Amino acid sequence: MLSDLEIAQKAKPKPITDIAKSISIKDNEIEQYGKYKAKLSLSVIKRLKSKPSGKYIDVTAVTPTPLGEGKTVTTIGLSMALNKFAGRTIVCIRQPSLGPVFGIKGGAAGGGYSQVIPMEDFNLHLTGDVHAVGVAHNLCAAFLDNAIFKGNKLDIDPSNVMWRRVVDVSDRYLRNITIGQGSKQDGIPRKSGFDITVASEVMAILALTDSLKDMRKRIGSIVVAYTRKGKPVTAEDLKVAGAMAVLLKDALKPNLLQTLDNTPAFVHAGPFANIAHGNSSIIADKIALKLADYVVTESGFGADCGAEKFFDIKCRVSRLKPDAVVMVCTIRALKMHSGRFNVVAGKPLDKGLTNENIDAVKDGSSNLKRHIENMRLFGVPVVVAVNRFSRDTDREIEAVKKIARDCGAFDAVVSEVWEKGSLGGKQLANAVMKAVETKNKFAFLYPLEMPIKDKIKTIATKIYGAKDVFYTDEAEKKIELYKNAGYTKLPICMAKTHLSLSHDPKLKGAPTGFTLPITDIRASVGAGFLYPLCGEMRTMPGLPSVPAGTKVDIDADGKIRGLF
Repeated sequence: MLSDLEIAQKAKPKPITDIAKSISIKDNEIEQYGKYKAKLSLSVIKRLKSKPSGKYIDVTAVTPTPLGEGKTVTTIGLSMALNKFAGRTIVCIRQPSLGPVFGIKGGAAGGGYSQVIPMEDFNLHLTGDVHAVGVAHNLCAAFLDNAIFKGNKLDIDPSNVMWRRVVDVSDRYLRNITIGQGSKQDGIPRKSGFDITVASEVMAILALTDSLKDMRKRIGSIVVAYTRKGKPVTAEDLKVAGAMAVLLKDALKPNLLQTLDNTPAFVHAGPFANIAHGNSSIIADKIALKLADYVVTESGFGADCGAEKFFDIKCRVSRLKPDAVVMVCTIRALKMHSGRFNVVAGKPLDKGLTNENIDAVKDGSSNLKRHIENMRLFGVPVVVAVNRFSRDTDREIEAVKKIARDCGAFDAVVSEVWEKGSLGGKQLANAVMKAVETKNKFAFLYPLEMPIKDKIKTIATKIYGAKDVFYTDEAEKKIELYKNAGYTKLPICMAKTHLSLSHDPKLKGAPTGFTLPITDIRASVGAGFLYPLCGEMRTMPGLPSVPAGTKVDIDADGKIRGLF
């Protein structure tokens, strides 16, 4: 089997103008970035406003191993299969962060024969959207510190500054720093730090806005600090919101690419799902739904992270109703969730994970069951996709399919899109086609009018399986602050580990009876949510012992190697 990069480099992409024409996008509605990628003009939304919408499918997963379970592979492969066997289909996915690309993942464009191309462009800069987010964010930080330095007319409390700086590199040394050191002309010293760019509230706004006007308004509402009297200080107060919006005007336009078999792909925004809401942009989805019969999008990490936020935040903002959920699982992940085996990135898999073990699969399926039950709380049909590896046995696969159907899944089928592309997704496409035609009773998990603590407890107990919630003094203080500021009706965006249904990555399967600790609560007022920090959460990743970037290089002819 060729590497992902080799497969991508052997592909024969069509000119992006041909891809645009295939979904009825006009020549004057795209801005080309070379031959194989383009940006879409927002004028498309207005032209297509009266057209009926296609079917809306979200791809999520069980709680993953550190290696990932092929959710993006399945998202892309399903779109390719639907496009081949069902009708016009567009896949909508996020742009990867350079931090994970050079850290653990090494790439996020899918894999095998289920990829978005050009793979190198997809993973490396693309059209510069992430950089635009970083510059806009850091411009706001500079204006904020300058306002304090130049007389502090807004009476900003330097000890109550919420806005840190960002960089799109995994760099643990920047998590906590002291700025303003040196002479008096170098600033006023205070503690601060860096987050990874995709964790910026600006990135969350880019994914949740639906127009230039709305984006400008949201940016102005960003709360960056508080005054000594506890009053919020916004980007609008700093008079930097307009400049930030200008820097983001092109980033607001979705990017158009294609899959290996030329299925159209909208790539836009890239918020993390364990920190932010973890979904691609509302704008891309809305455009795609007017152009296609089926739109396949993806929510980050497990269903407790990205999918819950897809429903309770993204769908609430967009007012779009999902038609089906695809739940990706692997035999490997279910065996891990039995508690008998560990999966460590960079180390060989335990033989127990590669040999047939029906009992481990059944025990670990508690995690799959919980996720299916959770998705059914939203009233949407669930199709389980077993992402098959060569070592998986038929008996293991059949055990998972039976368990999934018995606990309420609409259907459970094997997916082999990594190895076979669209042909390997035919069963999955057929199941999804049937699922989207059923009537569903989509509903949110909680009403916005519910008090902050009650919303948090609802997610903790109904989705995670917690018995109760504990708040630190800092979290209690923030809740009172947000009550006084009028933020009580914002949805909740939980920040927690993606490696467990709980806050503790060591708790596998479907843990119950634990108390969820809320160590802090932060407000993303511009994006429109509050995000509680569950346990120990970091908004800046670190690099592993052997970063993926050590394998990346370029030859004398300009050919990139080492991405995977």
